[in-house]
Amino acid sequence: MSKSRFATILADNATYYGAVVTGGFVSLSEHFPKWPTLREVIENDGLSVLETKARTLEITHLDGSYTFEIPIPRPEKIICVGVNYPDRNAEYKDGKAAPDNMSLFIRFARSFVGHEVPLTRPHASDQLDYEGEIAVVIGKGGRHIAQADALDHIAALTLCNEGTLRDWVRHAKFNVTQGKNFDGSGAMGPWIVPFTDPAQITDIGLSTHVNGELRQQDRTGRMMFPVARQIAYISTFTTLVPGDIIITGTPTGAGARFDPPIYLKPGDVVEVMAEGIGSLKNGVVDEA
Repeated sequence: MSKSRFATILADNATYYGAVVTGGFVSLSEHFPKWPTLREVIENDGLSVLETKARTLEITHLDGSYTFEIPIPRPEKIICVGVNYPDRNAEYKDGKAAPDNMSLFIRFARSFVGHEVPLTRPHASDQLDYEGEIAVVIGKGGRHIAQADALDHIAALTLCNEGTLRDWVRHAKFNVTQGKNFDGSGAMGPWIVPFTDPAQITDIGLSTHVNGELRQQDRTGRMMFPVARQIAYISTFTTLVPGDIIITGTPTGAGARFDPPIYLKPGDVVEVMAEGIGSLKNGVVDEA
């Protein structure tokens, strides 16, 4: 199982990709000009090449000298799976069993910030909520991918705080697009971890803390729609391409489910953690 961690950073008004190591960051992008971003690295099955090169280089940026961006810039698609843990389905209190097929919606890259960059609570709403999730990065594209082969199409894993403006997901009769796509309302990262073993996603722990308090906790083995099924189902209607991201669902415990609801406010700190991937931490600020 690979222990490499690859990220995209901003330093000295320039963007780099490379390896996150103890004490800092090893820039690799200048060594591979044919691959402008990690998206092209993945498209060309280049993560192992980066791994080999990183072992030969020294730290180029010390901790504290750079800012994390979302790992894959400008993915063609970010597709999110809703209501994918049993307790989440029960939250709706509609007496209905889990549906036969998964709920899906789209997010835009602009709606995410990187690790340790504050989430933005917009002027339009004070109902910013958190949703800790695991995201998979597609490495090998395809259409009509068989579920038995689906995990072979994953390049890497990362973390996501799929921030949601709760009142804005109820602005229309059916869709949730508005409440899921405010600029900077969610986070992704800090890095991608190469996917080399099904055990990395089959049954791992996922948790979310707000200001140090445990709010969400579950295991991927309890997903109603496992990752392999997600890939197979989504590829039925759209061609998946390298760099696409599937955000796999959040456990129960979001702020909207408290009585009264506990929404995020400026000064709060949200941390999403998953075994084998790491920790994604973000503060909260009001929109300027």
